[in-house]
Amino acid sequence: MTIADNILDALPAEPGVYLFRDADGVVIYVGKAKSLRVRVRQYFRGQDERYVVAAGYLPRAAVNVETIVVADEKAALLLENSLIKQHRPRFNVKLRDDKQYLVLRVAPTAKPSASTSLAAVFPRVEVGRHIRNDGARYFGPYHSASSARHTLKLLNRHFQLRTCSDNVLQTRGRTCLQYQIKRCPGPCASSLAVDAAAYAEQVDDVVMFLQGRDQDLVTRLRARMAQNAENEQFEQAAALRDSIAAVERTLAKQHVVQDDFVDQDVWGIARQADHAEVVVMFIRHGKLLGQRAFAQKNQELPDAEVIRGCIGQYYQLDEGMLVPSEVITPEPLEDAEALGEWLTASAGHKVRVLAPQRGQKVRLIEMATQNAAAQLTSRQQRMPEGADALPKLQERLRLANVPERIECYDIAHTQGTGTVASMVTFIDGLPEKSLYRKFTIKSVTNNDFEAMREVISRRLARAQEAEGKDEDKADGDRNGKADAWRLPDLIVVDGGKGQLGMAVAAMQELGIAVGAGGIDIVSLAKERDLQSGNAPDRVYLHAAKDAIELRRNTAELYLLARLRDEAHRFANAFHRQTRSKAMLGSELDGIPGVGPARRKALLVRFGSVRGVAAASEADIAATAGIGPALAHTIATALASPEKN
Repeated sequence: MTIADNILDALPAEPGVYLFRDADGVVIYVGKAKSLRVRVRQYFRGQDERYVVAAGYLPRAAVNVETIVVADEKAALLLENSLIKQHRPRFNVKLRDDKQYLVLRVAPTAKPSASTSLAAVFPRVEVGRHIRNDGARYFGPYHSASSARHTLKLLNRHFQLRTCSDNVLQTRGRTCLQYQIKRCPGPCASSLAVDAAAYAEQVDDVVMFLQGRDQDLVTRLRARMAQNAENEQFEQAAALRDSIAAVERTLAKQHVVQDDFVDQDVWGIARQADHAEVVVMFIRHGKLLGQRAFAQKNQELPDAEVIRGCIGQYYQLDEGMLVPSEVITPEPLEDAEALGEWLTASAGHKVRVLAPQRGQKVRLIEMATQNAAAQLTSRQQRMPEGADALPKLQERLRLANVPERIECYDIAHTQGTGTVASMVTFIDGLPEKSLYRKFTIKSVTNNDFEAMREVISRRLARAQEAEGKDEDKADGDRNGKADAWRLPDLIVVDGGKGQLGMAVAAMQELGIAVGAGGIDIVSLAKERDLQSGNAPDRVYLHAAKDAIELRRNTAELYLLARLRDEAHRFANAFHRQTRSKAMLGSELDGIPGVGPARRKALLVRFGSVRGVAAASEADIAATAGIGPALAHTIATALASPEKN
């Protein structure tokens, strides 16, 4: 069921947001458009190249569409993000990490007066998670609490600002330990006349430090230190000297990744099948402060749309989110201009959304992508998800069995010679290398189809033999060999219908059923056009005429591709090993009684096999380890027509 043409033609042409609903009325996708009529009709008239749309998954699921008209594309973007957060539709990108990272807050400094509180005259630096429009300055975000508190500790040690709360400041009557160790001027004590102007200078120093204006700060502190020394205020000059040293040590430790000192958020993405990891790196004044990662499960949308969806929701997580001057993405976004306008309005300063093609910004994207890949690998190692693809694979390929044990076969040779085969085994979606097997093809040469038939026959016959022997033993006396060779739930052969047909024939010859009551079997063919990558992998099923095209970025396709690639790697490695051994072989190897030691002795004495063949039997017999009888055998073998 799809949405009728008369409904599509009646949609408004103005900008706005559209919501697709399924048969149960559940919102399954939310999108925005400059023209609702043009955009929505593209889904149902073959004009949208996104795979979930082009393959028909989204259009078939949508039975109704609801539209909301707005003033412009920026308003549509804002409404789209709100509706995605509200409905969490099945086909949209959803952020799975809604926590707020820490920021440092510095309140503005007020001049002393009868109506001004002490807290306003002597502000402090405090850690927070929420940014408000209160006139204060916010710095960050910091990727961990320890990072934010380490910075705060550094500020408290080298810049004399109070650390007590506003309530303690108003009610405390005497100084605390911080004053005693000279880390606070003690504005809480009414008996101390704290210079408000000097305190304001300290606040400005802290702001410059947090802004990354380190060189300007060092210059400012050096000038003030020289002035204090000239005025013979040596204690204050020494404190400033220590502050300068602390700032310079911090400069040496910071990771500078950009030399134009622009505040940036750099986005990167890595994916395996339908699992994606999106990372945003925080670069402030050229320095990398940290990063934030978002896991995306069951995500089949293209990379650009995943990034765009994450950006839209990320900067809406909290009112007043710290938005940098540049948002850098790995791929161009269709609505980058509208995103920039929206972020500019939210941040109060100019924000550009860029997709650079060269230069230093591209290297930053590469760094973000590497971090995303590392996060994805780490997450999957903590939570192996290979088994999650098995029910999906069973449903998509209409298998009779849940493929808990899968075996994949591949053939390797060099122009028909030295043919070998590999068998790799996955248990619960993960490789089990102890069950890998190698086969040397004996019956045919230069025939992939017959080679596949031989290897399947040998493997299944071995399973039947092991099972038969095991049945003769008591249950408690099993040696594990039968279990190692037990029949799989699914066989995957690398190739097309020809290889599949031969494998099925081998199964039938051994009396093993295909499908229900037996073993499922499929073949996986590689892409037709490896350059463009547009044609998806094709899966051939037994007794089915046409191949099945698996959706891109899906768990089931990723599992099959891993199987095929592993079988291909294992077969090629065995073939290279076999070929190298054959190249290093000698005509002496096939002679009975001549082992490695005697072969070496002969070659050392005579220089080559041709030299051995030209020698007399007496000379051969005189070689260490070679007697007259073996010398006669060697001379006869090397002189035979088959050996020449």
